[in-house]
Amino acid sequence: IYKIYKAVFFLTDTTRQPRPGEVNGKDYHFVTREEMQKEIDAGEFIEHAEFSGNMYGTSKGAVQAVQARNQICVLDIDIQGVKNIKRTDLNPIYISVQPPSIDILEKRLRDRKTETEESLLKRLTAARVDLELSKEPGLFDLVIINDDLEKAYSELKEILLEEIKKTQESRKS
Repeated sequence: IYKIYKAVFFLTDTTRQPRPGEVNGKDYHFVTREEMQKEIDAGEFIEHAEFSGNMYGTSKGAVQAVQARNQICVLDIDIQGVKNIKRTDLNPIYISVQPPSIDILEKRLRDRKTETEESLLKRLTAARVDLELSKEPGLFDLVIINDDLEKAYSELKEILLEEIKKTQESRKS
């Protein structure tokens, strides 16, 4: 997406430990719970949530840095994050990319081999809840079912193109 649309999937802060191969500053900003809580208390996060004993969050500074470069900021957040951002003055588009089924999600997670059985079961439980909550009318502008990666990517590109055009047109007027 970046090459085509100059979009940026910026990094989420998290208190979880890096998985094998993950790099601080590339995959996530890995921070201590104390550091993150201090910044949350100071109002430095747009949204934050706790999942499986770890904290995750979107810092205001990260979003502002992307906006300052006149790029599209793409957030990868859960339902808690969506609901938190809906309470802000931000006006994003909300897109949910979902697996075709919980069974397929489980297979994908198992094939990655990055989860313990316990963390996998927690992820699946959270996914079931998120999929049910995502049915709330008006929560998402678009739901993409990722049953075919190229098709899902094409749908995402299409909506981003529409948003880019709207932004360019509003800047001209």
